[in-house]
Amino acid sequence: MNLPVYSAAPTAANQRKMHTDFYMTGPLGQTTRFGKVGKGNEMKNLLKKFKNFFKDITKHPRFISLLSIIMYYYSRWVGKTTRWDVFGMNQLYQVWHQDKAIILVIWHGRAMMIPHFWNRQRPLKALVSLHKDGRIIAGFLEKYGFGTIGGSSTNGAQSAALALLHSLQNDTAVAIIPDGPRGPRMKMSISPLYFARKSGKPIFGATYSIEHSLIAKSWDAMLLPPPFCRGILHITKPYYIPADASDEDLEKYRQEIENDMNNLTFKADRRFGLPKIEPGVSAKSKRYPDKSEKN
Repeated sequence: MNLPVYSAAPTAANQRKMHTDFYMTGPLGQTTRFGKVGKGNEMKNLLKKFKNFFKDITKHPRFISLLSIIMYYYSRWVGKTTRWDVFGMNQLYQVWHQDKAIILVIWHGRAMMIPHFWNRQRPLKALVSLHKDGRIIAGFLEKYGFGTIGGSSTNGAQSAALALLHSLQNDTAVAIIPDGPRGPRMKMSISPLYFARKSGKPIFGATYSIEHSLIAKSWDAMLLPPPFCRGILHITKPYYIPADASDEDLEKYRQEIENDMNNLTFKADRRFGLPKIEPGVSAKSKRYPDKSEKN
């Protein structure tokens, strides 16, 4: 990747005013003019243009692909060098073999290391959002061999729901992040229970912790694990949702699964002396509007 190149095109007029036009050639070959900078109050405008310039770079497919590759190899490195204690995995694969497919739910902040434990013996598709972060995650999961389904509760929801249900009915497991894409963190949405009721497939929750991890200051409080440490993975029991379950029944199951996943997360973090991450109370602000809102 080429480093940014700065150049100046001074004119006679701006030489007298000690002003210079600045240009920047980015790593993707684009050139941006940043205007004149001198004694005035134009630095704020220059910084704004720099911010927009780098924002454009982060949306470029090559940049997204690069982040996916980095994320994939880092998670593989951490997964292989961590000394894991694993609880519930044998039951998960036994039920998966028996029922042909499962619905796996994972908190947004505890998703990075879960693909390390997939044995690839049965197909698995993950629901990913359509905005930039979702495309990064999709690239990351595809390198692990996952299939992906694009959509979220705010964009492409109907087509994603149909694709998820079709996958389950054809004995392909699905993975869902029930507190994404905007939270509140560690709060279970109702949608996985609808799929479980309709398909008859069980829901499993998965969470983990790794000692000496950092906690990101993000809405999901993402765990940032180091390599060469101890880790723990917890899988919940299977939750079967009856076909005749009422909406009140769904809410009871939803709360039970949420509590189970959170308690296992608290337990794992407590073992390694990590601070307790409390569930969120509100969703993050919407930064990725639907396409229809841009028109």
